[in-house]
Amino acid sequence: MRLTPLRRRGYEFIDDPNTAADAVARSLDDVACANALFGGTRAVAVEVARAIREIPGPRVTLLDVGTGAGDIPAHLRGALARRGVGLTTYGVEANEVLARGACRAELPMVRADARALPFASRSIDIVMCSQVLHHFERDDGLALLRELDRVARHRVIVSDIRRSWLAVAGIWIASFPLRFHPISRHDGVVSVLRGFTRHELREMVETAVGRVPEARHRMGFRTTASWRPAPCTT
Repeated sequence: MRLTPLRRRGYEFIDDPNTAADAVARSLDDVACANALFGGTRAVAVEVARAIREIPGPRVTLLDVGTGAGDIPAHLRGALARRGVGLTTYGVEANEVLARGACRAELPMVRADARALPFASRSIDIVMCSQVLHHFERDDGLALLRELDRVARHRVIVSDIRRSWLAVAGIWIASFPLRFHPISRHDGVVSVLRGFTRHELREMVETAVGRVPEARHRMGFRTTASWRPAPCTT
């Protein structure tokens, strides 16, 4: 059997605006738990730590597009504060329920379409998204990557799930002792099957912005791509 299944679209309940608000809130908590336990938070934190070294000054701004519960920016603020780095974080969500959930993490929020971010070009030091790209069809995903590149001043970071039958089995089995909501269990499996290999993620970035990112497989079946934004042409 192929350890890397063919990529497929599927359907995630969290993308459906008709999904009940309490189910969405519970699912966000489950995603935050999975991020902490299975490498989602760590994959981003490693990339942000590398990016911080390139940025002069004691204060850094970070925009998390599709921030979900805001758990990753909250972790980054605490971790960097212990190193003496002041991190100001902002979040973007299109869905009102998701945006309200992120506010619980004391994250200033903007409701907006990720494909048309309401931020000036080169206005944020680090612009990132985690487990967001796989929610988009290819053309919309390319538009998202172009917007991340446009807004970022120093670094763009994209983190997503790496497709694997092992990851499918792992999230399904772990969801029971962790008492995940049935929606989280379903969406977790679909998310894995929507995920990217390192080569696929690199190709998308190159196609979208003409940059060759540093693409890596990370622990916990994660894939990251990181690059300096393209020179501004306006």
